[in-house]
Amino acid sequence: MTGRVGIYPGTFDPITLGHADIIRRGSKLVDRLIIGVTTNPSKNPMFETEERFAMVEREVKAMGLSNVDVVGFNALLVKFAQKQGASVIIRGLRAVADFEYEYQMAGMNQQLDSEIETVFLMADVSLQPIASKLVKEIALYGGDISRFVSADVEGEVLERVKAIGLKGDY
Repeated sequence: MTGRVGIYPGTFDPITLGHADIIRRGSKLVDRLIIGVTTNPSKNPMFETEERFAMVEREVKAMGLSNVDVVGFNALLVKFAQKQGASVIIRGLRAVADFEYEYQMAGMNQQLDSEIETVFLMADVSLQPIASKLVKEIALYGGDISRFVSADVEGEVLERVKAIGLKGDY
């Protein structure tokens, strides 16, 4: 495939409306956008990699974006981007704290391959507070997550919480 290829990497545990916003907007910037679903054990995932991959695929399909593919990976991001023929890494930003970390990562990635550019997209203002970690925490303590994820993802998270068990006092 010719044209500009971009990578939007993440754990997507679970995929949120904020992620969906970045996917929609990022897909307009490149000819082909690859959503790279990766592993990150330090994030204490609620869902296995295969479950997250299927969740992201379903959500992307529901968006109707013909130039977006979902690919799983467990490698250095720059190596994955090179293998996919990507020249752009797309990263979403919610707050200044995100920027500090992402700025450092972009600098390291540039050192590894100066031909791959990192593009930062600010999350929509209404979606800026949403973080997968917080969605999981809210759900585990019996809170309403319907404003942060699609109905399908909400169902999956609530099923997982039911299997794990709610936390806290009621």
